[in-house]
Parts: sequence; C-alpha cells; structure tokens
Amino acid sequence: MIQKIRKKFTKREEGQALVEMALVIPILLLFFMGIFEFGRIFGSLMVINNLARDGVRHGVVGNNDTQIEELIYENITWLDEENVTITITPTYSQRSKGEALEVNVDYTVPIIMPFISGVLPNPFPLSANYTMRVER
Repeated sequence: MIQKIRKKFTKREEGQALVEMALVIPILLLFFMGIFEFGRIFGSLMVINNLARDGVRHGVVGNNDTQIEELIYENITWLDEENVTITITPTYSQRSKGEALEVNVDYTVPIIMPFISGVLPNPFPLSANYTMRVER
C-alpha cells in the first residue's frame, strides 16, 4: 500500500533530459551560427587590411595604380571580387616623393545567417585604409 502511494507521488524524470536538450539545442545552434558569421566578418576585415597595406607599400616604391590594383586582386583569397572597391589617392601622375599615398579597400560582406541579418546591415560594409609616404 505504501509502495503504491510512494510511486504515485514520486517524480518521474525519464523524459527530463530530452526536454532539457530540446530547450538548449536551439540556443546553442544560434550561438554557433553567430560565431560562424562574426568569424567570416572578422576574417574578411583581416584580409582587406592586409590587401590595403600591401597595396600602399607596392605603390610607394614606384608602381602605378594599375599595378597596385592587380596586386590587390591577385591576393584576394576567399573574398568575392565583385564586392571589392579600391580607391587610390593621389593618382600615379600626381604623386611625388615625400607625399602621402593612400589606399582604401572597401568590401561588403554578404550575411548568410538570416537571424544575423536582422541585427546587422546586409551586406555588412567593411573598410581598410592605409597611408604611407612615397619613396620614389
């Protein structure tokens, strides 16, 4: 008799782990998708920073604008070339020794994850700008 009453009032925990997992998995999935998306954005920023720095260094030693752009486009690794904009000031004909040369690389990262595009602008704009003195 006591056994029946005890069984009636004891908690049944057989499905508890399944319910907990069902509640936690969507949150973890969103978390990992966010990490992936922000990793793509940060990786793209590092790439365009390196491209802008390499481009300005290539320009200050005497290379013209076309050669700078070719160097940048050759070294774009996993970025979409259609989303890259390169601005070089001043132009090759206006450069003189000791003046500043500025290379600006703009890139728009397309956001893949739908819930991130509700928080961040899609496509997400990135910009890298480097300035050095002309050596030649």
